[in-house]
Amino acid sequence: MHPEVEAHIQSFPKETQEKLLALRSFLMNSVEGLEETKNYGIPTFKRNGKNFIHYAGYAKHIGFYPGAGPIKELSEELKGYTFAKGSIQFPLTKELPFDLIQKIIDLKLKA
Repeated sequence: MHPEVEAHIQSFPKETQEKLLALRSFLMNSVEGLEETKNYGIPTFKRNGKNFIHYAGYAKHIGFYPGAGPIKELSEELKGYTFAKGSIQFPLTKELPFDLIQKIIDLKLKA
């Protein structure tokens, strides 16, 4: 694990750490060739030398930053989450929606 990513994850309470680690693991297992780094002050996965997905822990949610395309395309499925042009907030009080995250990944891979 990239040392700055590890420090970011370890800066949160245990429950948040577990969700961040689960998301990180899911992403790494879903997409071949990801390079882990820290960009814009948050954990980032690069693919083919370009930013692919960012994520980060916060006090009440996990921030997920796949870019505008997948969010626009899946806006109906994202109802119930706080989202904006390039970001989605997954509340810490709910399980991470891995089916939805997989759909986002699939759209990113097709782009």
